[in-house]
Amino acid sequence: MTRREIRDSAFKLVFEQLLRDDDIQELYAIAEDIDEITVNDEVKKIVDGTLEHRDELDNIIAGYSKSRELPRIPKINLAILRIALYESLYDENTPVNAAISEAIKLSMNYTYQEDTGFINGVLGAFARDLEKEKAEENA
Repeated sequence: MTRREIRDSAFKLVFEQLLRDDDIQELYAIAEDIDEITVNDEVKKIVDGTLEHRDELDNIIAGYSKSRELPRIPKINLAILRIALYESLYDENTPVNAAISEAIKLSMNYTYQEDTGFINGVLGAFARDLEKEKAEENA
């Protein structure tokens, strides 16, 4: 599986969990039964990490979303943003710019065009602030 396919499967599971609010283990079992979403250790790492850090990720999203309050952000966008932020903060193998680029690609495949702009804006502002923080730490 490519990294993009892993991320796509993780996105579908995170989004499904937002819609159904089922236990993630149950969603893994359903996904394996219907054999439409690949569930492997790499997918589970992203999904479990994203869900584990959900509150922190949502606080970041709320802080950078100037036009929409968290409850008004479509769940599909929320799933994409959570995964991108999780990868940016917790996956040392994924550079921030790669996480953002992949989030934009997911958005282009699954959301409306204006939502892609919103996601790009939130993640771009986050990345700029993260870069500033790192520069200040190294100064």
